[in-house]
Amino acid sequence: MEQPEIQYINNLIEIGLNEDIGSGDITTNALIPDAMESKATMVAKAGGIIAGMDVAASVFSMLSPQVVWNPLVKDGDTVVKGTILVEMSGPFRALLSGERLALNFLQRMSGIATLTGLFVQQAAEYGTKILDTRKTVPGMRVLDKYAVKAGGGENHRIGLFDMVLIKDNHIKVAGGITKAVEQIRSRVPSDIKIEVETTTIAEVLEALDMHADIIMLDNMSNEMMKTCVGLINHRAKVEASGNMNLERVKEVAATGVDYISIGALTHSVAAMDISMNIKPDQF
Repeated sequence: MEQPEIQYINNLIEIGLNEDIGSGDITTNALIPDAMESKATMVAKAGGIIAGMDVAASVFSMLSPQVVWNPLVKDGDTVVKGTILVEMSGPFRALLSGERLALNFLQRMSGIATLTGLFVQQAAEYGTKILDTRKTVPGMRVLDKYAVKAGGGENHRIGLFDMVLIKDNHIKVAGGITKAVEQIRSRVPSDIKIEVETTTIAEVLEALDMHADIIMLDNMSNEMMKTCVGLINHRAKVEASGNMNLERVKEVAATGVDYISIGALTHSVAAMDISMNIKPDQF
């Protein structure tokens, strides 16, 4: 996994701190002496796959360079309930003021990684790769997609700029798949991959005739997908998309598709339950 750029992370953290702390943490600042030190731990209250440790650490380091961060796990590690993720020490104010933002990043990213891991397990028998989508929190796409990789998944295109994906509205405007692909090829560099969304066997055959790099089978039944995979016969990569869930994904993988893209990995994920605890011996 490539770590997201430090400046990107810092920009997100700065926005988060301004949103949460604003002109100051009035409760903490009124109760905690400026020079008071403390220790804390973050603990997994549920099992799962961890992602976002460096992001959480950066929250505290931006609040105070005196915070000492001692991670006991790393991104991509699977933990059980009760696992201590990190031990911290430093200015009490910084630990309290950074707690919520650090947990927000760590819980969301770990939730994405954990859900991705469950899908990856279901598809592993067939060698099918799990992909994310662009259904991410605006401004946090790089972190969302990094978390997918921490969970064992792979990234689809990062945005509209790095890969061609011809969808139904593009096809309508162009006047069909053939015209759409021809027009794209005349205007886009040859090293850019072209993917075509299809919903019928006729569209699959047309995309195949146009030598699409990837053919997406959108909202098809399992039986129809299996038929299409046979027709394509390794002449293009095949992606399944639409209405994917944990109950169905293994059956979809069994059809022979190369990829399964799942918007739910990032658009409706449940945060992993993680808590931050001040050590009692500090009082």
